[in-house]
Amino acid sequence: FSNIPHINTTSTFSSSSSPSSSSSPSISTSSSISSQKLSVEEVKSILRRAGAVCFDVDSTVSMDEGIDVLAEFTGSGQQVAEMTKRAMGGKMSFEEALNSRLNIIQPSYSTIEACLAAHPPRLTPHISELIDKLHNRGILVYLVSGGFHQMIRPIADSVGVPFHRIYANNILFDGPQGRGEYLCFDSQQYTCRDGGKARVIEHLKKELGVGSVVMIGDGVTDMQARPPADAFIGYGGIVSREPVEQGSDW
Repeated sequence: FSNIPHINTTSTFSSSSSPSSSSSPSISTSSSISSQKLSVEEVKSILRRAGAVCFDVDSTVSMDEGIDVLAEFTGSGQQVAEMTKRAMGGKMSFEEALNSRLNIIQPSYSTIEACLAAHPPRLTPHISELIDKLHNRGILVYLVSGGFHQMIRPIADSVGVPFHRIYANNILFDGPQGRGEYLCFDSQQYTCRDGGKARVIEHLKKELGVGSVVMIGDGVTDMQARPPADAFIGYGGIVSREPVEQGSDW
């Protein structure tokens, strides 16, 4: 994001600047993707007058993939990677894959706290400056992720995004005050299902009255949020994914 603070000039967002490359480790969904790409100048115009910008978190705002960090910390990294690979074959929905991976990890409340203490979130360079710049322009910033509230809140704190502007999955625990062993995930969250990010943006527009919305992220699920997002900016600074590079507006 090193050139993004100059959003009033001719600098661009790049979805191909990363030395790493991946076809797409994201679990595919059936959501439609708009075939009508915008020009870079059109995206800039929408960005300047946007009511909100929605950021993916893993490999976009953060340099890490939260579920992978958690799986490695609990010693289940290989099992979770194998489950993700099977899910990519399209044999299960995003919700089924999420449930399967959490059942493997079985993260307790204290495990997540210990994981965050051992592996503090690593912010993408210059992302804090970009979010500050958007806030200074009166643009609302939301974090929209298939990851977990528990692991995203420290990131939100670091970049100045209030918790009520996080749309992500929520892990539920048993025990006193819900701080015990892993119970399940909250199936009422938009992002636990295929097409969840598009549903979040629909909610922002229809229920909260937000105007134009720009989605920024590294994955196919982010790209599938336009429409209803008015523009999609692909970010490849951590992982470059060919479908996103080809399909993003900018």
